[in-house]
Amino acid sequence: MARLSDPLVVGRVIGEVIDAFSPSVKMIVTYNSNKLVCNGHEFFPSAVVSIPRVEVQGGDMRSFFTLVMTDPDVPGPSDPYLREHVHWIMTDIPGTTDASFGRELLSYESPRPSIGIHRFVFVLFQQKRRQSVSAPETRDHFSTRRFAQENELGLPVAAVYFNAQRETAARRR
Repeated sequence: MARLSDPLVVGRVIGEVIDAFSPSVKMIVTYNSNKLVCNGHEFFPSAVVSIPRVEVQGGDMRSFFTLVMTDPDVPGPSDPYLREHVHWIMTDIPGTTDASFGRELLSYESPRPSIGIHRFVFVLFQQKRRQSVSAPETRDHFSTRRFAQENELGLPVAAVYFNAQRETAARRR
């Protein structure tokens, strides 16, 4: 059961995006080789333009994982009527490697929030078998829960999120 001090509960990731789960694999997400994604930390959109490195530590080479990156706050956190917008899906990631060894099911779309502070959530699922995950029909109105159910992925094995908001010209300097 998720504790109230869990940053995924505090950030409403558990509840709005995924159900409570017990992490069983370590996932390390970094942008530009050195910017580690930690729950609730803020990144400028200009810092997350390129595909992040996502390492999966746990499982073994016979285990395969699916990574989903989603924004549950589209178009804005006060009225997220397009919830969720999926930014990236990688499948068939072998355990003990990084996402680049997997298969890109949906290409990376860099975060570009226009209104308010958005959460960008990385969720990792363990697959039952290789090449068993299907791409969603659209990026908007995505549901991480429904995607997991339709692809028989079960509960997540790891998750992390960061916040981002629109950059003004002054903030980019």
